[in-house]
Order: sequence, then structure tokens, then C-alpha cells
Amino acid sequence: MSMTPNIKPDLFTRIVKFSPRFLLALLILPVLGGLISVLLPAFGWAPALSQYSFNLQGFSELWLTPGIGKMVILSIVTGLVSTLLAFVITLMILASFFNSPWLNRIQHLLSPILVIPHAAAAIAVGFLIAPSGMFSRLLSPWLTGWELAPNGMFPHDPYGISIILGLTLKELPFLLLMALGVLAQPELGKKLRQQHKVALNLGYCPMTAFFKVVLPSLYPLLKLPTLAVLAYASANVEMPLILGPNTPPTLAVAIMHWFSDVDLNLRIKASAGALLQLLVTGGLLALWVGGEKTIKHFFSHLLTNGEREYGGVFWQKLTGLITALVIGFIILALIGLVMWSVAGFWRFPAAMPDQFVLSHFQNAMMQMSEPLFNSLVIGVITTALAIILALLCLEAEQLTGKNVSRFISLVIYLPLLVPSIAFLFGLVWLQQLINNQATFTHVVFTHLLFVLPYVFLSLTSSYRRLDPRFAHVAASLGTTPGNVFLKVKLPQLFAPILIAAALGLAISFGQYLPTLLAGGGRISTITTEAVTLANGASRRTSAVYAIIQMALPLIGFILAWILPKYFFKSARR
Repeated sequence: MSMTPNIKPDLFTRIVKFSPRFLLALLILPVLGGLISVLLPAFGWAPALSQYSFNLQGFSELWLTPGIGKMVILSIVTGLVSTLLAFVITLMILASFFNSPWLNRIQHLLSPILVIPHAAAAIAVGFLIAPSGMFSRLLSPWLTGWELAPNGMFPHDPYGISIILGLTLKELPFLLLMALGVLAQPELGKKLRQQHKVALNLGYCPMTAFFKVVLPSLYPLLKLPTLAVLAYASANVEMPLILGPNTPPTLAVAIMHWFSDVDLNLRIKASAGALLQLLVTGGLLALWVGGEKTIKHFFSHLLTNGEREYGGVFWQKLTGLITALVIGFIILALIGLVMWSVAGFWRFPAAMPDQFVLSHFQNAMMQMSEPLFNSLVIGVITTALAIILALLCLEAEQLTGKNVSRFISLVIYLPLLVPSIAFLFGLVWLQQLINNQATFTHVVFTHLLFVLPYVFLSLTSSYRRLDPRFAHVAASLGTTPGNVFLKVKLPQLFAPILIAAALGLAISFGQYLPTLLAGGGRISTITTEAVTLANGASRRTSAVYAIIQMALPLIGFILAWILPKYFFKSARR
């Protein structure tokens, strides 16, 4: 009797091996199709508007728009400066506290900021820097002499300072945690820490040792996340919509207004504007890469000049001060947000409300049922799909014995590197042509484009660190690949899957522009309602929605932290 196993792959194996191709198609086709569908209307070809001839009418209308130059400059300045500040502060924190227990403490303090959606963060920052905000109240009247709220230019200042502040505070924790994730890789982290200690033993000050020894190996792995932050900051909508000026706004906000206008002919100008935004973001990415190469060319000799001290004590003290200010600013903004949500009568310049009430929460909850339900359902479906696809792609690595190609690694960042304001308009046009009634499905699909990259990156390191011996033993006992995946590998990944799920939910809950465009304004979520209320409703109601926005992902991360401990404790019994 032949003992040769059946080499024909089963259904599970075929699905797993096909999943990387499906991942590529899922990320490339919508982005590429969206860009093409923006490109054609921008040059006048829009059958839905009975326009079939190619022309430059959209660009002509765009150039004649009052303040278009200021819109572009505002987008460039806010995107570039906020990314540069977040990046530099990240490097200073790493250099000052490398191999120090303080680095983990700073990480624990800043990590919760990741779960705060951009809209909620913008609302909190706005409450802090407004003329009657917490800063003015804490300084008045004893320092400023203000008995009435002053006429300040914040948060809607024409220079974009409020936007830069909000984006920097939001993106700094992301870059820091991405860097710490790279350093957490066993071999690389151990190597860099040993090299850093050797440099210290040779007399280099800690910050100089970091920049000369650690950064050259660390930066290549931080490059894509940094470019993703720059692309997002240059075309972000939520922050400028809540914190930015209105006359004129940033280019991305203006494009959104044109696309959402009842006059459908403005969509031609919106498409031209989307291409301009694509050029602006692409130019910023090229500028960053060019600046990186310029610095490498002109300053690479500093790595080998033997200089051991560049005023390290001063820079360490400055970094400590900046870190304390950042953390203090964030804590004060959150405290102010909570206080406004429960404040009764609160006259200026009192630092505390005269009374605390829960009526704002009670009133908001009565109107929040539909947005809350939509947020949860869309988030759960999107995150479940993203986790399933990410796990199948990572399992394909195990079956083929090869990690995903460099091309796939780059494609994972594609929806993050291409400005969403540029391709989402075209994608919405395509979705409406295919089926303009499947609004809910369209929203889930667009959310998936942004949730999948984060979920995949979250699961990658944990999946690749699995001990293959367990799977080999199970397979040698005749277990099918599907059962090995379900019964051997997934139980070991219980905690990482929960963390990926919490992250996916947080990303989905925070999506404003994809929900607004794909849903056509017919599907409301907590985020869309929060952004709408931030620009017109009472400060107390806005604070309630912002807190609910933060609470949803926070609950997910708390469950992801608690459940593994509970289940593993039960298993040990």
C-alpha cells in the first residue's frame, strides 16, 4: 500500500496562496481606478454630467478660484512643518532616552494618543487654545488681566499654526511607536543597543552616539512611515476643518466642499483640485527624499570625524523640557475636554465650572443611537475582513517559505502614501456607476482600504516570530494545513489578533472623509457627527461627541489587554 501523501493542495492551501494576489488587487485597483476616474473629469470627460469632450475647463476654473495660491501654500506649510516637527522631536526623544527606562515611560504616556481620532484630537486642541480656552483661563486674570475673553486668532488662525500644532501632537506618538517597534526586533534591537554601548565606552555622549551609530540603521526602516505621515498631513481634512482658517481653507478642505456642493458641475473643478493636491503631496514627498539625500551627501562626514560631543547636556535638557511640554499639553487638552462635557454654567475667566452636570451626555445619547450603531457595525465588519486577509497573506509566507516581496511591502503603504482626497473622489464615481444604492457596502470597502495596512503591519512581526516547530509537529501527525492554522497558530496569536482588532476598530472609527464621500452624506457615524458639531454646535455637545469618539477605541484596547490575561488564566486552571 502506497504511503505517498496526496500532494494536491486542498481548498485552504489554494485560498492562502491566492490571498497575496488578492491583497495586491484590493489595494492597487481602487487607488489606481480612483486616480483614473479623477483624471478624466479633470480634463472635461464626465459622461454623468453629459460632457464628452476633453478640455481644460476644470483647471481654468481652479486657477480663477480666489485664494487658490494661499490654499496650496497653507497645505504645503502645515504638512511639511508638522511632519518635520514630529520627526525631529521623535529623534530627540530617542537620542536622549535611548537605553533608559524613561523611554518606556514616555511610550506608555504617549501610546493612548494613538487611539484618539484626529477629529477628537482637533476638538481637544481647539478647546485648549481658544480665546476662552483652558490656557486663557489658567493665566487670567492674575497674569493677563483679562476679565473677558480676548479676541484671539486661535484656533482658526490664517497661518495654519493651530493645524501644525494639532498634527504634530497627533503624529508624534505614531512615529515614536513605529521607531520603538523597529527597535523591538530582537536581532536588530540587540545589535543597535550593543553598538550604542560601545560608542558610550569610547567616550561619545549619549545623543551623539545615537545619531552616529543608531540612526543610520534606524532611519531606512522609519522612512515609509514618515512619508505616510507627510502625505497624510498635507492632505488631511479633519484637522484643518476644525482648527484651520475658512477664508481660504487648505486645498483638501476646499476640494471636499466643491465635491459635496449641490452644483454637480463643481465636481469638474474638484477633480482638477484633486490632481493639484496629488502634485502637492508628491512634491512634498520628493522634497523630503531630496532633502534626505542632500543631508546624507553634505553631512555624512560627521559620522566619522571622531567628534564625541555636540553640546549633549544642553540638547538633553531641551529635549526633556519639550517632552514635558508635549505631555503636559496633551493632558491639559484632555482635562479641558472632559470638563467641558460635564460643565454647567462656566463663566470666563473661572478655571473651574460653577457646577458639573450630566445633562449634556444624556441629551447627546438620545440622538447618538444611529451614528453609534453605524460606527460599530462598519468598524467590526471592516476590521474582521482586514484581519482575515492579513492572516491569510502571512500564512502564505509560511507555506511558501518566503516573506512578502518588497513590492507588496510598498503596496501596503499605498493608501497611506496617496492622498485620500485625490483618489477617493474617483473611487466614489466608480462606486456610483457600479451600484449607487449599495451605500453601506461602499463605506465598508473604503474603510477597508485604510484599516488593512495598519492591521497587516500590526500582525506581521508576531506572525513571523511564531515557533515553526509546533506547526511541523502537528503536520507530521497528519493534521491538515487548515487545522494547523486554526488550532495551532491562531491560539498562539490570540493577543496580537486582539491588538490588531483594537487598532483596526480605532482606525475605522476615526474615518471621516471616506465615510462622508462613500456614504454620500447618508450614513452618519460618531466621527462625521463630531466634525459637523465642532463647527457649529455648543462646545459642551462637541466635547461629549469627542469623548465618545475616544472612548470607543479605548474600550477596544482595554479588552485587548484584559482578555488574553483572563483566557490564559482560565487555560492554566
